[in-house]
Amino acid sequence: MAHEDERIALLLDYENLAIGARDGLGVVPFDFGPVADALAERGRVVVRRAYADWSSFDEDRRLMARAQVELIEIPQRIGGSRKNAADIKLAVDAIELAYEREFITTFAIGTGDSDFTPLMHKLRELDKRVIGIGVQSSTSALLPPSCDEFLFYDRLPGVEPTQAPAPPRRRRGSPRPAPAPAAAAGPVATPAPVAVPEPEPVVPPDPFDVTFSDGRDDTATTGAEERDVAGLVVSTLVGLTRQADGPVLASRLKRAILRKDPTFDEADHGFRGFGELLRHLQDRGAVTLTTGAAQGDPEVALPDDPDADHDAFALLVDVVRGIAAAGDPPQLSGLKNQLRKRVPDFSEKRYGFGSFLSFAKAARARDLIAMEWSDDTGDYVLRPTS
Repeated sequence: MAHEDERIALLLDYENLAIGARDGLGVVPFDFGPVADALAERGRVVVRRAYADWSSFDEDRRLMARAQVELIEIPQRIGGSRKNAADIKLAVDAIELAYEREFITTFAIGTGDSDFTPLMHKLRELDKRVIGIGVQSSTSALLPPSCDEFLFYDRLPGVEPTQAPAPPRRRRGSPRPAPAPAAAAGPVATPAPVAVPEPEPVVPPDPFDVTFSDGRDDTATTGAEERDVAGLVVSTLVGLTRQADGPVLASRLKRAILRKDPTFDEADHGFRGFGELLRHLQDRGAVTLTTGAAQGDPEVALPDDPDADHDAFALLVDVVRGIAAAGDPPQLSGLKNQLRKRVPDFSEKRYGFGSFLSFAKAARARDLIAMEWSDDTGDYVLRPTS
């Protein structure tokens, strides 16, 4: 039943998340999609708010507005701290929602700042479930223990870092790194003067610069038939299986898919009902169905088929070996397209992986390939292990 779903209020300390993702992962602008998908697997998000001085996040503002997030403006005040203003506004709103919206069962707080720890404790005192969301390198060690569940943004399916994750910041009280040894005494060379380029003039954004779409590219049904329905079903099932304490019923799976994509309709893919779609995926080996407690609502699970995973990993290893033999070892970027030249409908989501990076890391964990970050290329480089 729909009333069994968690009802989630999502409050984002946006500057903390966006700057952490930029500095720690190279993700610019901040990709809200993985956060939305992760929460959709856990319940209905009934409140979406993000707090920031949005004049500093012009492109992000448009993306978040398209994601139906309410933008709470925290302007820069002369002589004041914008950070403290955003933190206090978020905390006040959270407590107000906890008292005035009793139907809200869960609060998802997006931040890595330990200043929010008392808020987390207070929400739990009010019998609210608390989910924290933060970038690992910029999240305080004090924050995750104060939550019922903590989601590191780096690990969410769909997050694609463009640089090696930064190491977590130093914990308070830990020893500082030793200073570098002083250079031997000797004549000191006078540094050559450095030419400072003239700063480019900053043009303020026009507050009335609004572009209206003609509707041809942004319609809700655009490309519905081309979506990878098997990947959507399997990736959602994987997320539900991770945090479920029992079997996943088809009805629950369908609700989670609709929270991810409200325009989803199995009829767009040629099926008369969701059950018929699941039976089709079972015939293809993507899922397994067993009789549930209620008639017409079967239990859905991932198949225990090692051969399917073996074929996918074998394809990756073969492509990596072929490219490495022909020249330089391949980079992760563009490698998926090379696999699709062999298997046009290849998708890592069909094997339960949220991103191609996760799929490659799984192959590395099985010692099928070697993968390491290269500062020279700014990407992961893959090599065959044998």
